[in-house]
Amino acid sequence: MNQLSLAAVLTLTAVCFGQQTSTPVATQSTPVATTAAAPQQGKRPPQAKTQPEFDAYKAAAANTDPAAMEKASDDFAAKFPDSELRVILYRATMRAYQNANNGDKMLDVGHKILAIDPDDPEALIGVAEVLTERTRDTDLDKDQRYDEAMKAAQRSIQTVDTDIIIPPGTSQEKVDEYKGSLRSTAYSIIGAIQLNSSKYAEAEASFHKSIDAFPSSPDPVVVLRLAIALDKQNKYPEALKEANRAVELTQDNTPSGTLARRERDRLVQLTGGSAPNAAPAAAPTAPAKAPGA
Repeated sequence: MNQLSLAAVLTLTAVCFGQQTSTPVATQSTPVATTAAAPQQGKRPPQAKTQPEFDAYKAAAANTDPAAMEKASDDFAAKFPDSELRVILYRATMRAYQNANNGDKMLDVGHKILAIDPDDPEALIGVAEVLTERTRDTDLDKDQRYDEAMKAAQRSIQTVDTDIIIPPGTSQEKVDEYKGSLRSTAYSIIGAIQLNSSKYAEAEASFHKSIDAFPSSPDPVVVLRLAIALDKQNKYPEALKEANRAVELTQDNTPSGTLARRERDRLVQLTGGSAPNAAPAAAPTAPAKAPGA
C-alpha cells in the first residue's frame, strides 16, 4: 500500500478517537461546549446518547486484536444500531487490519463503515486503496474493482472538506495538513488506476496533484510512478528527473528503491543524462513495472 497509508496520515481521526476514550461523551442533557473561535468546516465528534451506550463503547474500544475489535464493533452496532460511535469503532478496526497487512479484512470493514456513512473520507480511501493495490490484470472482475476504487477515491476528494471529524481545539495548520494527506492519497490511487489502464497522460496529471497536495512529504512510490508515466509517454528528460528524485527518497535494497534505481538507470542510458553517485548503467531495458502493479 502507499506510504501515505491510513495508519500514518489520518491523525485527526485518531485524536478524536483518543478524546472519546478519555473524556465522557456528551449526552442529550449535556450540551457540547463551544468556543468563540470561528467553526472549522467538518463534522463534530460523534457522541453517545446514553451512559450505557458510552460504557459499551469503551468496552468495545478496549480490544486490540483486529478480529476481536471487529467482533466487538459488530456486537456494539447490533446493540446500538443508531449510535454515532459505530463508525469510530469500525475505523479503529480498519486501521488495525491495515497495520496487520490484512487487506481483505480492511476492505470488509471499510464497506461496513460506508454502509453507515457513504461519505466517510477515511473509509472511501481505505476501500479504494485496497481495491487498487490488490487488483491484478488477470482478475476477472478487474474492471469492476477499478471502477469502484475510482469512484471511492474521487468521492473522498469531494467529502474531505465536509465529512472529516475535527476535534475541538485543533489548529488550522493540522486540519490543512490532514486534508492534504487525504487528497494526496486519493490522487495517488486515481493515478495508479490510470497508469495500470495505460492512460499515461491522465496518470501523470494525477500524480502531480498527489505530490502537490502534500508537498512536505512526497511519497517515493508516487514519484516513481510519475517517472514511469512520463517514461511511457517518451518524456525521457522529465522522467529521469523524477526517477532521480525517487532514488533520493528511497533506500537501496528495498522493493521501491530497487525499482527506482532500475528506472533511473534505464533513463540515463536513453538520455545520456547522469545519475548522481551511480555506477555505469547497463543497456536500457523496458520501463520499470509500477510498484503494486
